[in-house]
Amino acid sequence: MGAWGRRVVRVYRQTRKRHDQLWNTYVMRPLAAVAVVGLSSTPITPNQVTIASLAGFVAAAASLVAADAAAGVAVAIVLLELSYLGDCVDGMLARHRGTASREGHLFDFFTDESKALLLVAGLSVHLWRQGGYGIDGVWWPPGSPGFLLGGVAAVFLVASATSLTNFVRRPEISGRATPVAAHYEAQGDTVPRAAAGSPAWLVARVMTLLRFLNHYPSHIWLFALAGHLDVFFWMYASLNGLYLGRGWLGLLFRFGRSVSSGLDDPRSPSDGPAASSSSPEEASSR
Repeated sequence: MGAWGRRVVRVYRQTRKRHDQLWNTYVMRPLAAVAVVGLSSTPITPNQVTIASLAGFVAAAASLVAADAAAGVAVAIVLLELSYLGDCVDGMLARHRGTASREGHLFDFFTDESKALLLVAGLSVHLWRQGGYGIDGVWWPPGSPGFLLGGVAAVFLVASATSLTNFVRRPEISGRATPVAAHYEAQGDTVPRAAAGSPAWLVARVMTLLRFLNHYPSHIWLFALAGHLDVFFWMYASLNGLYLGRGWLGLLFRFGRSVSSGLDDPRSPSDGPAASSSSPEEASSR
């Protein structure tokens, strides 16, 4: 391995995350490290990479809408994964340069949520044009309005989940300052490890699985190869609905309880279920 290769390895080790998806650890971050080495001596900023990544995702969503055959879907998925690669590069470049900031983290999160909305909207139109299995497990032919209605519902769920996440992470609600790192990364060291086989351990494993399923760059290409983006669409919308329901339960528990019962004032910062919610769209990499 030459000096350039050793530099890539060093950048990868210095800028990778401790708590990450396998797709990131073994595929995207090694590729991103190559890009970081190439960009490190240029005037290109991490935020400019974030903007380019969002532009690439817009192209991916447009390609998905226009796709009439497997080749068109393949182009859309490649563009989506390249956009996600940029989403890994921006944060790694910021950490490599020592310029990571709360503003950059929040901007990255905003663009990630925008991508999630584009994804479900683009998928619903694609399925409406091409047909696919509906939420009832029955084949819906092209032009079925159920896909458009499902798209409206999915956009609502994703947008509501985004609003919920932004609300419960506010310092006034969570009692924690906005982190520079991604939420799940910043919180990772504060979560105690549960004994193997315990209920808490099982819950943690289920949450890990749900986070993986919501991390669409890890597996959307598998659904595309199988010709079942319809299954992915309904799964992704449903998982956002589950996240939203879980978050609202935490909010109702916190804000709906009676102060006269002797419990803490619900207006005070809390570490309860709502405050610790982690967005399903946090597939990003900053």
